[in-house]
Amino acid sequence: MDNTLTHFSADGKAAMVDVSAKAETTRTATATGKIRMNAAAFAAVQGGTMEKGDVLGVARVAGIMGAKRTSQLIPLCHPLAIEKAGIDFTLLPEASSVEARCTVTTSGKTGVEMEALCGVNIALLTIYDMCKAVDKGMELYDITLLEKRGGKSGHYLKKEAP
Repeated sequence: MDNTLTHFSADGKAAMVDVSAKAETTRTATATGKIRMNAAAFAAVQGGTMEKGDVLGVARVAGIMGAKRTSQLIPLCHPLAIEKAGIDFTLLPEASSVEARCTVTTSGKTGVEMEALCGVNIALLTIYDMCKAVDKGMELYDITLLEKRGGKSGHYLKKEAP
């Protein structure tokens, strides 16, 4: 696998990668991340009693919107026609945390890793926004790309930490 940085021109200036000669393939990426909160905020999310409304429902829509708008947020990302984006949540009571998982799929010339990562972050930030009245000290953590498929570099699956 080629490990050279691709977002630089020959003279070292930032540049968008030229994907014009690449073949279109189906590309999928999954990212995950967590938000830790105090017991009161977690109980309100879990019970659906947060004053601002359905925290996870709103965060799901926000995460999907974030994935679709990635190229507007990350300067050198290509705008992509997202064919599917989904956000799932897992409540982790023992850690007083919510885990978000975003999977994005497209058929195109470049991957959707950034879209999956952006979707996770926007979903988690939305949870923060909706819960900050109860806990301003929430922490986003363990944000990572879990898997990607398609394209020249093939399949990537994050290895578990030792």
